[in-house]
Amino acid sequence: MNNFIKQEILSVGIDIGTSTTQLVFSKILLKNLASAFNIARIAIVSKTIMYRSEIYLTPLTSDDRIDLDAVMQIIDFEYHQAGIDKTDIDIGAVIITGETARRANARQAAAKLSGYAGDFVVATAGPELESIIAGKGAGADKFSRDHKATVANIDIGGGTSNIALFDRGDAIAAGCLDIGGRQIKLAPDNTIIYVNEKIAQIIEREQLDIRLGGKADPDKLRALVRIMIRQLEASVGVCPRDRYFDLVVTINDMPLPKVPTYVMFSGGVGDIYYRSSISDEDVFRYQDMGILLAEELRQSDFAQKMIIVSPEETIRATVVGAGSHTANISGTTVTYDRDALPLKNIPIIRIPDEIAPDDPAFAEEIAKRVAWFELEDEQQQLAIAFQGIRAPGFAQLETIARLLLKGMDRIVSTNRLLIILVEHDMAKALGHTIKRLLVGSNRLVCIDSVEVGEGDYIDIGNPIAGGMVLPVIVKTLIFK
Repeated sequence: MNNFIKQEILSVGIDIGTSTTQLVFSKILLKNLASAFNIARIAIVSKTIMYRSEIYLTPLTSDDRIDLDAVMQIIDFEYHQAGIDKTDIDIGAVIITGETARRANARQAAAKLSGYAGDFVVATAGPELESIIAGKGAGADKFSRDHKATVANIDIGGGTSNIALFDRGDAIAAGCLDIGGRQIKLAPDNTIIYVNEKIAQIIEREQLDIRLGGKADPDKLRALVRIMIRQLEASVGVCPRDRYFDLVVTINDMPLPKVPTYVMFSGGVGDIYYRSSISDEDVFRYQDMGILLAEELRQSDFAQKMIIVSPEETIRATVVGAGSHTANISGTTVTYDRDALPLKNIPIIRIPDEIAPDDPAFAEEIAKRVAWFELEDEQQQLAIAFQGIRAPGFAQLETIARLLLKGMDRIVSTNRLLIILVEHDMAKALGHTIKRLLVGSNRLVCIDSVEVGEGDYIDIGNPIAGGMVLPVIVKTLIFK
């Protein structure tokens, strides 16, 4: 018999972006959907935003690094304003996004900030992960699911535009372009004080009269902005790609498995786009190109060739996504050593589904893939993931456990933690079988009901719901 009914947990999202820094606190409700006489089936049933911080300009030092002291002051102040102590946080995410993620001290900033989101943190977000988080925060996944349609969310910030494609609620593609409102920055007197190097190449090739130290002219900048918007249009199939598309892609080329029917805009530029008074504003109010981008978006082919819909969030989409949409939970039939948790940024080795876990080839495949991660005797923590078997018998469990231990011999022999992820509901029985067979003192975390892919990373948090489930974040860095 299980007695757990429901529990409310507190989540925080902290987003340090190219232009802005902000926080969101959310309440996440866990509920047992099974009857008292069945195995617990705990699920996230609701997510409610309880506090939104002010939106701050991301503080930078004179040498263009993240001003850690100023960021900490902002976060401390907002925790105080919300009446929340950092020890109250159950789960959460700190993400450093856009051009800020490329600052020289971004990793140091992530480490310093990790204590402000409990023990369960996404320290930084790759561009594809950031795109998915922003898309979910904007509500693109929900709109796509509700309308059984393909929807693109384009989150246009200061340094980058994050594009996420959802089909019937599922993320099917993600990408990022170096297109944003602060690719050119202005002084208070509208003198141009910064031009991104990629944008500078476009200016030079197009022979546009835009230069450092010169005065910003709206008409001259509009010619550049239209080229930038064309790259956004090309990213979702509105028009063919031109010679500048590969130049502005942030890291990896973005796949386009489907052309979306709907598009929504979020981010700072998206926030301006949906304002009714946009035409009355000083175009250089924010000392950048953000308002010009929003104005030209209204005149672009997006409105002619796609259906524009409004997001649930615009400028707060990424931070809302970080606070409310990054977390999942494991199944309730799990095995874990409490002192092994929490775990962060663990690379996943996914064993192909066509190799049955009770086939001797299963151990060989595990050993081969573990070796890929341990070149020149370099050892790191790894997680082994596979599909599993529905309702396995005792003999099958014994076989699978022995093959896992054989394939993970490099990990077992160095007394490292064993992390096993299974899709099917079998982790408790499998974990107990592995524990019985283990000769050494290896600790074990064996969880199920989590779908992951090769090349993903996972964070596993401290137990919640009376220790029955574990919160997890699966970080998909590349969408194929």
